[in-house]
Amino acid sequence: MTSARSVTRSAPSTVQATIISSSLLTVQTDGRGFIDLTAETARFVADVGAQEGAVTLFIRHTSASLTIQENADPSVLVDLTTALSRLAPENAGWVHDTEGPDDMPAHIKTMLTGTSLQVPVLNGRLTLGTWQAIYLIEHRKHPHQREVVLQFIGQTR
Repeated sequence: MTSARSVTRSAPSTVQATIISSSLLTVQTDGRGFIDLTAETARFVADVGAQEGAVTLFIRHTSASLTIQENADPSVLVDLTTALSRLAPENAGWVHDTEGPDDMPAHIKTMLTGTSLQVPVLNGRLTLGTWQAIYLIEHRKHPHQREVVLQFIGQTR
């Protein structure tokens, strides 16, 4: 077991959740790959006047998913796509193949990566790290229209 050299915590910030704002984001994908939703999520936070709270993203599909990943080096996304393809390859003898050989692998990839995210909002801004971005991952090879529910819960200006 390793120990941390130093751990610090800021003083708690407490606000009363006074608003719930929701929006439906419709995304047209080009097929397999990552789509950056960070700017659109930040616009949503600004449009609702969010100050302190959390924004939740929820994708309404079982063959596409959401993740927070590095946004600086595009090769990271290439390697992640490769890793997911190795974990759930096409034509691996899946029983569920009604919509084609990429269907069941897409469900597995969604299970591994997730359908929802929550990002804290402090001082009216998403609290993502320097190299973090919010991505929709399209796991199917053909284009699809995807829906992501955005919901802010917290206090506004």
